[in-house]
Amino acid sequence: MASAAGVALALAVFLCGCAGYKLGPTNGETAGARTVEFKPFADLTLEPRLLEPVAQSLRKGLQRDGTYRLATRDPGDIVVSGTLAEYTRRPLTFQPRDLFTTRDYEVRLTAHVTAVERASGKILFDRDVLARTPIRSAADLNGAERQAAPLLADDLSRNILSLLVDGAW
Repeated sequence: MASAAGVALALAVFLCGCAGYKLGPTNGETAGARTVEFKPFADLTLEPRLLEPVAQSLRKGLQRDGTYRLATRDPGDIVVSGTLAEYTRRPLTFQPRDLFTTRDYEVRLTAHVTAVERASGKILFDRDVLARTPIRSAADLNGAERQAAPLLADDLSRNILSLLVDGAW
């Protein structure tokens, strides 16, 4: 009797834990039914070499998600374009005994992104998207920023794809 109650309790806990899980795309569409085309972004920042990591991360992230297919040869059903608008570095922490020397920075990248349905011309979203990542200020701050560029691009693409895949448009 006690073991049956224990099994029933374990089963109830297991089923409650999976209650919010949804198999497949979260926006109600069939996986891979539509394609997305990424237009090359424009770069208005003063930071060089950001466009390629952003483009690469967007393509890989879309393929990894599986909700949409990447349009490689034909025009996509959804066209995503954007502009890298602002690149900033903010101090996070300072050296323990020197309040003027920054130890860690937060690098932020703001992009203005637009997604449009090609067939209808309907704008799915048109907004600023923020990405950020921390970096350690070593002897070579420029080198640290270069190494952080792929992490910043991954965060930006994750935020853009979240709008595209899970957006309530």
